[in-house]
Amino acid sequence: MTMLVDLIITLVKILFIFAVTVGFFAPVLTWVERKQSALMQDRIGANRADIMGFTAFGLFHIIADALKMFTKEDFIPDGANKILHTMSPIIALVPALLTFAVVPFGGQYTLFDKEVNLVISDLDVGLLFVFAIASLATYGYVIAGWSSNNNWSLLGSMRTASQMISYEVTMGLTIIGVLMVYESMKLTEIGAIQENFWMWGIFLQPLGFIMFLTASIAENKRIPFDAPEAESELVAGYFTEYSGLKFGMFFMAEFIEMVTIGAIMTILFLGAWHIPFLTTATLLSWFDFLGTTGSNLVVMLIQVGVFFAKVVFFIYLQMIIRWTLPRFRYDQIMKLGWKILLPLSLANILVTGLVILALN
Repeated sequence: MTMLVDLIITLVKILFIFAVTVGFFAPVLTWVERKQSALMQDRIGANRADIMGFTAFGLFHIIADALKMFTKEDFIPDGANKILHTMSPIIALVPALLTFAVVPFGGQYTLFDKEVNLVISDLDVGLLFVFAIASLATYGYVIAGWSSNNNWSLLGSMRTASQMISYEVTMGLTIIGVLMVYESMKLTEIGAIQENFWMWGIFLQPLGFIMFLTASIAENKRIPFDAPEAESELVAGYFTEYSGLKFGMFFMAEFIEMVTIGAIMTILFLGAWHIPFLTTATLLSWFDFLGTTGSNLVVMLIQVGVFFAKVVFFIYLQMIIRWTLPRFRYDQIMKLGWKILLPLSLANILVTGLVILALN
């Protein structure tokens, strides 16, 4: 019976994450991107799709886009490797979803005399799992360019490979400082430690915060690091020869990765699901009159809401950067990664170690 209950709880958590990422964030962000760019450029933005004359501020474009992608011809160019051409969007999309398996979106709560931990799989090496799985998406982008039998696509995939290698090194090194401070790779433990406001990662690792955000945007190939798909140079880069649902999967992977970046940044640097200066015990005491299950349920809903509010903040920040900065030249991208961020990340590890030794 206990195993059945645990299985049901796990399935509910999986469905919740899938609904939030694929069902909400991925489609809504396509509308947000268009509307935000329109506002910043003094335009109206998406507003043509309607149902019985109602446009809902352009939200019906989400449905229109989905219908178009489902019904559009699945084109595979002559000379392309059909199997790899078909598999590459899946390889790019799945890792973006799998990383959420170890990302906690809340704390631990007592519901109906059972401890419920709001994470699908609470691995001891959760942070390592995130990096291992996220890096697999690179294969999807590289294979897409190579299998398309298109020179522009091949150039885009080559840029993707070199950019990923360059910034994954820096991204991994920026996290070393966080691991040294919190002495854990378990994301639930890192989040729990930040119940104390002054233990938030952004205060303990401010340089690591900036470098990790920069490297994450570069990994996601968003402007100003979108050289692998530079429209003015490579048509559309690695996915030039994609259409219909396959193109939509690449598109969806990019937006889900934005959510993943926001979630990881929230866990490592912005206090996870905690409210500043309010401990979980304090929140529970406010709702004691509801009983153990009732108070825990209310606090759980509050903290899940806080977590996703912080995720939305990081998504908004990525959107602002995307529509503010121009694209870097490819040599500038490489210089930033190898000559600036890499030495800084090594220096950050050294300084963090010296400070820890001094405090001990």
